[in-house]
Amino acid sequence: MAATETIYTATGRRKTSVARLWMTEGSGKIIINDRPFEEYLPTLPLQNQVLAPFQTTNLVNKFDLKVVVRGSGLPGQAGAIKLAAARALTQMDLELRGTLKAAGHLRRDPRAKERKKAGQPGARKRFQFSKR
Repeated sequence: MAATETIYTATGRRKTSVARLWMTEGSGKIIINDRPFEEYLPTLPLQNQVLAPFQTTNLVNKFDLKVVVRGSGLPGQAGAIKLAAARALTQMDLELRGTLKAAGHLRRDPRAKERKKAGQPGARKRFQFSKR
């Protein structure tokens, strides 16, 4: 990387996953946990979720991304990367914020697994009731 190149950093979270992202101007190369984007996220819906902020702002293949993501599963990690990418784009150009916000890319998805309660086998499930 050149010394004058601007690096935009951002963090995204979803469920228990945390994604740290470094964005630089480039040719659209995406590296996730030192693996190519297509190899790390094998299905098209997960890949499209990560690319959604760039498609919304018409900036596909304009930036190189280096991502380190930990925790949760692949869908949670894809959501975390999407939020981090949207936040990095707003750092780069504040005028994109309205477009990304209207599309819902800057909203952190608060849904997470509900905790297990004591005296029950799961969060909502009860043990079988025996009348006698």
